[in-house]
Amino acid sequence: MTYDFDRIIDRRSSGSIKWKRYPADVLPLWVADMDFAAPQPVQETLRAGVDHGIFGYEMPSPELLEVVAQRMQRLYGWQVSPDSIVPTPGIVSAFNAAAAAVCAEGEGILVQPPVYPPFLALAGNVGAVCQPALLRQMNDGSRLRYGIDWPAFEAALGSGGARTRMLMLCAPHNPTGQVYTRAELERMAESCVKHDLILCSDEIHSELLLGGARHVPPASLDPAIAGRSITLVAPSKTFNVPGLFCGFAILPDQELCERYRKTVERMTLHVSGPGLAAAQVAFSGACDDWLAALCRYLTANRDFLVGFVQTHLPGIRTTVPDATYLAWLDCNDLLQAGRLGGSAYKFFLEQARVGLNDGAEFGPGGEGFVRLNFGCPRATLVEALERMRAALERG
Repeated sequence: MTYDFDRIIDRRSSGSIKWKRYPADVLPLWVADMDFAAPQPVQETLRAGVDHGIFGYEMPSPELLEVVAQRMQRLYGWQVSPDSIVPTPGIVSAFNAAAAAVCAEGEGILVQPPVYPPFLALAGNVGAVCQPALLRQMNDGSRLRYGIDWPAFEAALGSGGARTRMLMLCAPHNPTGQVYTRAELERMAESCVKHDLILCSDEIHSELLLGGARHVPPASLDPAIAGRSITLVAPSKTFNVPGLFCGFAILPDQELCERYRKTVERMTLHVSGPGLAAAQVAFSGACDDWLAALCRYLTANRDFLVGFVQTHLPGIRTTVPDATYLAWLDCNDLLQAGRLGGSAYKFFLEQARVGLNDGAEFGPGGEGFVRLNFGCPRATLVEALERMRAALERG
């Protein structure tokens, strides 16, 4: 079956925050949702619910939890019990519940910036201490990649006078798009066991794999780390249904799972019926052909973007993401040369009329960067990049 990811869908007539934030002459390539229609089985399931006409209270069904467990087995060979799965209204709610469940006031949460901005606010939300361990940037011409700075990682443990209680992992990483290697995951897992940390892993982008990349859930590595892990997955990014706010926390340890479940109940984090229905069909396998085609399309978009930056945007470096639909562009050389004047984000918004994410919002190491969402039809991506090139040529 063929899928038309080149189709332009008018989203300005909807309530989309992506398309409502900026004036009509700005192309928005910022917030992480895609400009593609959700797969047909998801649409049909939601349409059937609308046709039924009653939207009462619903609870997660045993069948849904079984579908999530089966997907973990099918994708990763990771056997989890449906009883260890807790539905949540999205991943941000899920990791805030994790911090509330396991961190006492004044304890530390280790994060790895530059990183998804809600990670940086997490510690403050629960009265904990944010302990940043900056990733190491490695430049290679017009490309860049990131690795774990292990001395910085170790130094962050216990920093700020706080006992580290939780490692908040972003895997695959947002905004860099990197997929951690098994060796990196094993070393972080060993550190969690050694220092008695809970590993909370946000894996919302784990199925958006580009160019043959593979994802390994840290909790699948070893029973020792599984017993202290909270793994967060969702159909929202993968199948472009983020506005339905449905995710899942997987906690193999029974005591930790029960503590987490009670925290979710105390915080009254309920998932809507449409969110539960969409998740079940999305994770059932009915949409996997669509997903495979999507990942091929996103890989081609990524490769086009990387080539365009190298050829037409001199002075800018970009990641070559293993996963996600997010590129991380380093504009610091242009800023230091005085060619952008103050802020890369403002320059491209005002001079190119392209709305990106300001890298400074991703914490230390994000200054002078912008994040670009290439989860869009190729024509939209081309137009945005051409606008950016023209703005730079005008100076």
